[in-house]
Amino acid sequence: MNPLKAMPGWKDKILFTPGPLTTSRTVKQALLRDLGSRDTEFIETVRFIRRRLLELGHVGDAGYEAVLMQGSGTFGIEAVVSSTIPPDGKLLVIINGAYGHRIAKIASILKIGVVKLEYPEDSCPDLEQIEETLKHDPAITHVAVVHCETTTGIMNPVGEIGGIVHRAGRVYFVDAMSSFGAVPMDLARCHIDYLVSSANKCIEGVPGFSFILARKEPFLKTEGYARSLSLDLFGQWKGLESNGQFRFTPPTHAILAFQQALLELEAEGGVEGRAARYQKNYQTLTAGMSGMGFQEYLPRDRQGYIITSYLYPEHPKFSFEEFYRRLNQRDQVIYPGKVSNANCFRIGNIGRIFEADIRTLLAAIREVIDEMGVVL
Repeated sequence: MNPLKAMPGWKDKILFTPGPLTTSRTVKQALLRDLGSRDTEFIETVRFIRRRLLELGHVGDAGYEAVLMQGSGTFGIEAVVSSTIPPDGKLLVIINGAYGHRIAKIASILKIGVVKLEYPEDSCPDLEQIEETLKHDPAITHVAVVHCETTTGIMNPVGEIGGIVHRAGRVYFVDAMSSFGAVPMDLARCHIDYLVSSANKCIEGVPGFSFILARKEPFLKTEGYARSLSLDLFGQWKGLESNGQFRFTPPTHAILAFQQALLELEAEGGVEGRAARYQKNYQTLTAGMSGMGFQEYLPRDRQGYIITSYLYPEHPKFSFEEFYRRLNQRDQVIYPGKVSNANCFRIGNIGRIFEADIRTLLAAIREVIDEMGVVL
């Protein structure tokens, strides 16, 4: 199909994925403006976004800074790892999924010392082991963990880990890519020094930039640590502070869309309102999938409401590729699995989707399973 010919009558598919997500029509419409990167309106938009992000993390009063960084969420993670850890620093990474492994890989490529505490993908970290590791390795300066590990959908106890890291006098970094904006979180109370998330996740913007919420006290000591020009977090912050501008070309359209997404988040009741919608999506999904006979990968007490992993049905006629293709033809887009020890697929509950959309997906899944002759 020629995409140019298809555009006038296009219809968005519903994305049940961890991002990019289904967005509102008004967020899409916000993209349809051109603003220069030095335009006073654009600079004010950036200022509004930075202030609002701090408020979402309950640190709008003082003590934290918000820094926008061009690129995907991984760019933001690499910016923190590469430019806040000193030359002789050492990073402890708490891992129970693919995205924890990614943080460790970033540090290794940057020649930063890494200690890994690895746990099964269906298990939460051992808090006593974290505490003991920090006690017996004084060379560790920083600790990193993923909040919602979207490999499975498991939620890691960032508050409890933060308390341990704080008592040990280390710097704490949280990848909150798939949780920030939909899971209530007080950064100061959780002792989070650096939090990273992305525009195209639970705030329901479009891809184009990530953002970092940084506690000033450790952050202001990091000048000169950067191992990259473009990912220099301190340099980016200095530019935004001095004249409100990015050092290099900003994603102007994505930022305009994000401003609209923030306004829509506020209209929905903030983080708590969005969490309520996503929780309802999750409850509807799990009830419907369980009713059909699908089995969740995670125990319910470890499962968040962001994304859910399901085991492949043990039936000879089930093929994920065929399952995915048939759902896609019905405009329902799910996500492949990423679990290393089981065959799974994932369904996200986030983005501009509602309970009615989940019910439409469930109906499509029932039709596809019947067409394929799969018995659950």
